[in-house]
Amino acid sequence: MNATRSTIVRLLSNIGSAKELQQYLKRFSRLDAARFAVVKVGGAILRDDLEALVSSLSFLQQVGLTPIVIHGAGPQLDARMAEAGIVKRVVDGLRVTDAAALKIVREVSQQQNLRLVEALQAQGVRATSVITGVFECDLLDAERFGLVGKVGRVQTGSIRAALSVGSIPVIASLGETGGGQIVNVNADFAANELVKELQPYKIVFLTGTGGLLDGGGEIIDSINLSTEYEALMAQPWLHSGMKLKLEQIHDLLMQLPPSSSVSITRPDNLAKELFTHRGSGTLVRRGEQVRVASAWEEMDLARLRRLIESGFGRSLAADYFEKTPLHRAYVSEHYRAALIITLENGIPHLDKFAVSDDAQGEGLGRAAWQVMRARTPQLFWRARRGNPVNDFYVEEADGCLKGERWNVFWYGLVDWDSIRFAVDHCRARPATLKG
Repeated sequence: MNATRSTIVRLLSNIGSAKELQQYLKRFSRLDAARFAVVKVGGAILRDDLEALVSSLSFLQQVGLTPIVIHGAGPQLDARMAEAGIVKRVVDGLRVTDAAALKIVREVSQQQNLRLVEALQAQGVRATSVITGVFECDLLDAERFGLVGKVGRVQTGSIRAALSVGSIPVIASLGETGGGQIVNVNADFAANELVKELQPYKIVFLTGTGGLLDGGGEIIDSINLSTEYEALMAQPWLHSGMKLKLEQIHDLLMQLPPSSSVSITRPDNLAKELFTHRGSGTLVRRGEQVRVASAWEEMDLARLRRLIESGFGRSLAADYFEKTPLHRAYVSEHYRAALIITLENGIPHLDKFAVSDDAQGEGLGRAAWQVMRARTPQLFWRARRGNPVNDFYVEEADGCLKGERWNVFWYGLVDWDSIRFAVDHCRARPATLKG
């Protein structure tokens, strides 16, 4: 297994640094198997992207991780019911399911489940078909929906049995009532109930779009619900389907540990989303509130020092807080991200931007940056050449002057005198991190 892990790390070197990959592998491998990830796969993915899905799930197993997979089969059901002459009826987004429709639901769900399991096994991946026995249900509303179940309890015995032997459980979204009646369960609702029961570290929704889209049709890379949810929900471009999805994710994450997160990505980008800071898709977290301070006395300086030293991997000068006049600090509530702003010649200067090791890749640093930027119309700062954050800085800056030791960035500075001051100040400013 160690040889396999090193081989995979080398193969993935094109999508992220080896340090990032090892960091995530270490983080994930510490989790109980049932708490790593639940992956929700839509029927369209099984139809259109099965090969990419199998490849991504195979990779996870090769590096010693076992996700739990739950799937739907919506497009396949639509096609089969049309062939059978059954008119599709939907009420409140749920498929009305009578006895004739349920027969097809059972057949199609089983076929799609076995299709995925067999495709995985053909590639040497250990996988277990779990078609029933997980979701105990009551009928949601027999008059309105027919044989559609509302999950009352999740039984995890068959899931844990598969995980105990390193086999990926592949779960169909079928339920049973207490009397043994098989019922149709909406796959998204089933996945949500499974997640609430297992409390996984990662929840992954695999979609064709590969993430939530902004007003320009671009993928939103990360969302910190604590700081961005209300503003996002007020956006006119957030259409009904995407708005509902964001509401569901918000409600789900509010019932999970703060460490849990939701990723929305494409099957072929699953590894990149899970194992690199930049990711490839939309990462949604409960996140943390970002607090603003204008004096050192308003903060826990011991925690702030630990954060800075953790983020940079170097020691902060012993007299840093005594000798650095603070203009403003933006600090996440659990001291996992911080920006420290000083005022130099009347211009805000970013002196430190630190994100703790365990928060890197969460989007928390970006969320703190956005809070800072909303209140800071001008800013300049420096970063060492080779700093992995430089790509982000280039995106955020109006200008950059590269140097042998330092790259100097700025935004909001419009006259040459201010830019020249910023460059000169950054080049002459003494370092306060040692080692």
